[in-house]
Amino acid sequence: MVFVHGLWVHAVSWQPWQELFDKQGFTTYAPGWPGDAETVDATRADPSGQAGVGVEQITDAYAAFLAGLDEPAIVIGHSFGGLIVEKLLDRGLPAAAVAISPAPIKGIRALPLNLLRSSLPVTSRPANRRKAVTLTEKQWAFSFGNALDRAESDELYRRLSIPGPGRPLFEASFANFTPNAATTVDPARAGRGPLLLMANGQDHTVPEVVVKAAHRLYATSPATTDLITYSDRGHSAPFDHGWRAVADDTLAWLARQSR
Repeated sequence: MVFVHGLWVHAVSWQPWQELFDKQGFTTYAPGWPGDAETVDATRADPSGQAGVGVEQITDAYAAFLAGLDEPAIVIGHSFGGLIVEKLLDRGLPAAAVAISPAPIKGIRALPLNLLRSSLPVTSRPANRRKAVTLTEKQWAFSFGNALDRAESDELYRRLSIPGPGRPLFEASFANFTPNAATTVDPARAGRGPLLLMANGQDHTVPEVVVKAAHRLYATSPATTDLITYSDRGHSAPFDHGWRAVADDTLAWLARQSR
């Protein structure tokens, strides 16, 4: 099982999931994005390797990792990691995939105000396309921690947040106006593994309506695509105090796919 983190969050965020899934008999991995260091502190100290990294480069890195495994893996991703998971599934690489609050694929036209506001720290400055960008605690609280009390939001920021490349946000924001956009997948594709989309009703960064729009696009495929929605959760759902409910629902869904 391979976990894919999202923008502004280090791969260490998956550690509780890895411990849980290891106990269930899975062999788990959580490799970082190109340019990430091994720890949060080291990535904060030198994020220069992230500058200019885009969706295709991230996808290629995970595709290479999957190719080095002995058998097809289950992949689980959050936010832009969810988008990467969808692209890997479109390439036919994983056995199954779970995308939690996935960043929008090309073709999704819903643009809620909260989504636009959460991306402004990057997209408001075109030069950020070539840079690594860091969120402030206040920006993190709006984009990730709005469904939490501020103390928990700030603690997650201190423990898990890292700089992230600006390029993926530009690629997603302008995908519908870009031929061969990096966020393109074929939602009608047959023969792929099953996909679970997970949406959060209080999510500012990837609002529920965006994930539901993706689900409608995937409905044109004969392959399995399911949707779970949490009405009271925000973008931090897979790594805040309520992570276990999301993980347990993921395990239950995976068990149903193997029947």
